[in-house]
Amino acid sequence: MENAGMITSTGNGKVKRLVQLGTSARARNEAGVFLAEGPRIFREIPEEDLTGIFVSESFMAENARSFPAGVPVEVLTDRVFAHAADTETPQGILAVVRQKQASFREITNASAPFLLVLERIQNPGNLGTMLRTAECAGVTGIMISKDSADIYNPKTVRGSMGSVLRVPVLCMDDLTEGVRMLKESGIRVFAASLDGKNAYCEECYTGGTAFLIGSEGSGLSKKLSACADVQVRIPMEGRAESLNAAAASAVLMYEVHRQRM
Repeated sequence: MENAGMITSTGNGKVKRLVQLGTSARARNEAGVFLAEGPRIFREIPEEDLTGIFVSESFMAENARSFPAGVPVEVLTDRVFAHAADTETPQGILAVVRQKQASFREITNASAPFLLVLERIQNPGNLGTMLRTAECAGVTGIMISKDSADIYNPKTVRGSMGSVLRVPVLCMDDLTEGVRMLKESGIRVFAASLDGKNAYCEECYTGGTAFLIGSEGSGLSKKLSACADVQVRIPMEGRAESLNAAAASAVLMYEVHRQRM
């Protein structure tokens, strides 16, 4: 363990860098890292993906532990740590973690691939929930438009409850090209749409399957929706116009899970 001594000032360069990584997607992407806060997710991070560890003074005092050899560990006063952390109630440990960009082969590398294709998902919390649900439902990979929320936004990372570390995600400039590649690979593509002819539970998902999910406000673009093999709807009662994107994707994902059990 390396420890250069306690950091006591919010003006410290390393603290400023932490704040920047927490607030700027551009800074995260340029450095190829993201922040993961809290002991629970820290325990799940592969050692080889850690580039730095920051802990509060009280965390270090209350949690006598060894850290991975060769990974720099910095101790911050509680006040400075609270300044650097993204949460209102800091958990005392922040890890700097290497980003991963999955390949097309990785997200489709299964006997019956099961994918989400996400277009313009704007809410980081929703995106984190979708990542978490995707892992639980057996999704093999996610394809996401680059104009969606950053998968490494601290709110997304927290909402995923560690799934961001394990679910392969491929970010693409052109989702229509990605869908074309999926179809060429024999994967059937379904668009979640209020105009779907069939209810989602009337289709078969035991073969290669991908769901197109659009933004919370406007749904799928016409261009991407037109790429689908089939449009399916989730039956709605009452006066609500639609489900939240995370809720809709959960309904669809667990129908696939049910059929494949």
